Amino acid sequence: MDTKNILLAGVGGQGLVLATQIIADAANFDGIDVKTNDVVGLSQRGGKVWGSAKLGKKVYSPNINPGEGDLLIAFEKLEAKRFRHILKKQDSKVIINDYEMAPSKVQQEAEEYDENVIEKMQEFANEVIVVNATDGAAKLGNPQVANIIMLGVAARFITNISHDAWISAIEKNVPEKFIDLNIEAFDKALNDEL
Repeated sequence: MDTKNILLAGVGGQGLVLATQIIADAANFDGIDVKTNDVVGLSQRGGKVWGSAKLGKKVYSPNINPGEGDLLIAFEKLEAKRFRHILKKQDSKVIINDYEMAPSKVQQEAEEYDENVIEKMQEFANEVIVVNATDGAAKLGNPQVANIIMLGVAARFITNISHDAWISAIEKNVPEKFIDLNIEAFDKALNDEL
C-alpha cells in the first residue's frame, strides 16, 4: 500500500480535530498504520487550524513536506489557498468547502477576501472538488455535521479504508445521540446525494 498524505485545514470551531481523529480511527480499524498531527492555534477564536494524517503500510511521522500532499481537505476557502504549497504537482486533489470566514485583516478592512480561491487552486491540484458542506449540514438539521460531510467526500478518494471502518470511527467519536445523523451526513456525501 502506498502512503497517502492528507492535510486538513480550516478555522477554529469547524470540527477539524474530530475529523482528523475519525480518519485515524478508521485507518486503524482496517489495520492501516496511521500517524496524525493537529495544530490548533487560535482555534477557539476562529483562528487557523490544521491537521495531517499519513496512512500507509508503515508510517514513521505525521509531517507532510511541501510538495508531498495527496489530498487537501479545506473546511474554509482561504485555508485551501494557505496550504496549497503542500500539494504534489501530480495526482493531488483538493476538497474545498464553499464557505467563507473572513480573517481578522479582512474584517478590519486591511485586506480583501480573495474571491478567486477556487479558480487559483486549479493551478495547484489535478482535481478541485467544491462542496457546500455548510449548507448541506444545515439541510440535515445540524450545522456541526459539515466536517463529516467533508469526510464523506474525502472517503471517495481514500479508497483503502472500508465503509465499515468509517462508520465504526464515527460511532466511536461522536456523541451517541448524534451518531445516526453523522452517519447519514457521511453516506450522503460519500454517494454525492447532498
